[in-house]
Amino acid sequence: MAWVSLVVAGLFEMFGVLMINKLHKDRNWQSLLFLTLGFGISFLFLAHAMKTLPMGTAYAIWTGIGAAGGAILGMIVYDEPKDWKRILFIAMVLGAAVGLKLVS
Repeated sequence: MAWVSLVVAGLFEMFGVLMINKLHKDRNWQSLLFLTLGFGISFLFLAHAMKTLPMGTAYAIWTGIGAAGGAILGMIVYDEPKDWKRILFIAMVLGAAVGLKLVS
C-alpha cells in the first residue's frame, strides 16, 4: 500500500508542477488553489508512504516521478522539445526509480 501511496503522491506532484506553469501564465486564484491542493495532497500521500518506506527511497522516487512526469507533461501539454536526449535522460530517471524499488 505504501508504494501505491507513493505513486499517487508522485502523480499529484506532477499536477502541482503543471499548476506552477498555469499560475505563472494566468495569475488567478483558481490556479493558485489547484497548485496548493496538488502539492498538499502530494505531501499527504508522501507522508503516508514514509510511514513504511525509508525516507531516502520514498523521497527519491517521489521527486523522480515529479521531475520525469513534469518533463513529459511539458512535452505533451506545452509543446516543449521532444528530442531523443531529453527522452533518454527521463528514461534514466525512471529507471533509477525502478531500481530503488527493486532493492527496497
